[in-house]
Amino acid sequence: MLPSTETLVPGVRPFLPEGPDGFADTPEAVYREVVPMEDGDTLDLKATFVRRTVKEYEFIAYGFNGQYPGPLIRVDQGSTITVRFTNAIDWPSTVHWHGVRIENRFDGVAGVTQELVMPGETFTYEVVFPDAGIYWYHPHHRSEVTQGLGLFGNILVDSPDPEYYGPANRDEVLILDDLLFDGAGLLPYGGDAATHAMMGRFGNVLLVNGKPDYELALDRGEVVRIHLTNASATRTYNLSFSDGTPMKLVASDLSRLEREQWTEGVVIAPAERYVIEVRFDEPGARALVNEVRAINHMHGTFYTQRDTLVVVPVSNTPADPDFEGDYRQLRQNQVVSDDIDPFRPLFDKAVDHSLTLQLRIDAEELPLPIVNFMQIDTFYFPPVEWNDAMPDMNWLATTENFQWFLRDDDTGNENLSIDWSFEHGDVVKLRIFNDPTSVHPMQHPIHLHGQRFLVLEQDGVPRTNLVWKDTTLVPTGSTVVLLVEMSNPGKWMLHCHISEHLGAGMKMVFTVDEAGAESSR
Repeated sequence: MLPSTETLVPGVRPFLPEGPDGFADTPEAVYREVVPMEDGDTLDLKATFVRRTVKEYEFIAYGFNGQYPGPLIRVDQGSTITVRFTNAIDWPSTVHWHGVRIENRFDGVAGVTQELVMPGETFTYEVVFPDAGIYWYHPHHRSEVTQGLGLFGNILVDSPDPEYYGPANRDEVLILDDLLFDGAGLLPYGGDAATHAMMGRFGNVLLVNGKPDYELALDRGEVVRIHLTNASATRTYNLSFSDGTPMKLVASDLSRLEREQWTEGVVIAPAERYVIEVRFDEPGARALVNEVRAINHMHGTFYTQRDTLVVVPVSNTPADPDFEGDYRQLRQNQVVSDDIDPFRPLFDKAVDHSLTLQLRIDAEELPLPIVNFMQIDTFYFPPVEWNDAMPDMNWLATTENFQWFLRDDDTGNENLSIDWSFEHGDVVKLRIFNDPTSVHPMQHPIHLHGQRFLVLEQDGVPRTNLVWKDTTLVPTGSTVVLLVEMSNPGKWMLHCHISEHLGAGMKMVFTVDEAGAESSR
């Protein structure tokens, strides 16, 4: 702690769920189930209290259908399912179908597409899946609490093309998150407003599929396709294998890449998804790790920090069948390139709209040492803050004294005062600049609801291997240029997917006019 701040606590009511029946009588969370669904099927999805044990910590959390993570929904591309959501927890809630180009009224954004689902109430969603890939679902109200305590799950959408991906021995779906504990257990959340509004709530226990000790046992030469999702509130991961084994990067949010590529690491921001394939030629133990250049803000120094996420023991049993020949090839996904081709003439068009990302603080509501330190801190800002090196200061920052904002460069309007309207079929070029002179600059994963976009360039460097996205990371000091296909009518949100930044105001709503629209997708 900084001098004179040792005895301070956030100015909001602390909150941890208790459950209506007390700890002992709250059902223990069970590991997620895979739920295969056919076109026209109905799923009952219930948000409930669950009892969890993580390492030595026992606590009450939330779970969809009593599971942690929530059920893994597996469905064919083009299918439509009905989901009856029942809210049986102590917060109003919704379900947002992240990345799914869904009909607007089922997007799950309280106050924009639907009313809050109050405790005890039910809301029915119709969810259509126009794109193959890996998606996820989570609440869109006070998500730093409800998502943070376990309300999230994956959706694996299978293509009808049996050669959509290359051959693999198996698929694994891994969803990453983290929880924050202190000596007394799970650190309370803010009841009236979010805490950790400066940097977001970094956990100190990292989880894969809800487990701190996840294991993925493979045979020698086995090709495993891993579908990755980052469900953490704020943590961006830098993933690699401890023995340096390269990964084949094949897909991201809404599509495959134009060309598969080898990589030694994958950076995945909150809400992003990536699909990788990996094969180990030799038996033995290795691990999927998160290795970052962490920062010590007090001293202005960087250091290496490595956390093991998944232990990967590889047996000496040879894979059967052996797909080595196919695995060594990098496929060209001509279907993806053909889909992008009609947009290429627009790559050089003028920018239609520009946003600047900044922070405003209420200096009168914060201790003077913290305000002064934040001003000094801008002298050595990192492009990405991989860790929380000032957790006590971050804890004291709440959404009542921090305002993160998007500013429209043309009008000066901010956040929900921004008024953008488009027509169905418009293709919009959007420039986003993350201002490094802000009070405490940090990266922002920007998510667009209901649409898909291409990242054309970052800091003037064109992207040469394109992929359809719904979320992209904008590092501090960077400028990212997107080309957005406005193909889905309705009122949609654009926001930072760091939960506390969303709660601190970093969001806007844009409209896609239905005029002339033949389809909602």
